[in-house]
Amino acid sequence: MSRPIIPRRSVRKPVSMTVQCRTHSGLRDTGEIYDLSPEGCCIQITGMFFKVGGRIVLRPAGLEAFSGVVRWISGDFAGVEFDRPLYGPVVDHLALHNPSKGMPRGF
Repeated sequence: MSRPIIPRRSVRKPVSMTVQCRTHSGLRDTGEIYDLSPEGCCIQITGMFFKVGGRIVLRPAGLEAFSGVVRWISGDFAGVEFDRPLYGPVVDHLALHNPSKGMPRGF
């Protein structure tokens, strides 16, 4: 049985931001955020294993950490739903000051 497709609540903004990731078990790695909305983001981490439903903490360079749940995985990419939505103007600011360099191959 497949899950119903639920439309996104907000438009994703293309970004390119370095992020430190930490799993609930304490594993850490550096990755990249490729799109961002108040409710979540798409990240790429090549050296860390994620699982759907797993909890992670993200800390972009120069920002406070925020937590979320991995909702999907595709290769080295994962979609994360934040526990608390980010303030919309903060997302706009981050997108303006961290312009996208484009999605890498393989996604």
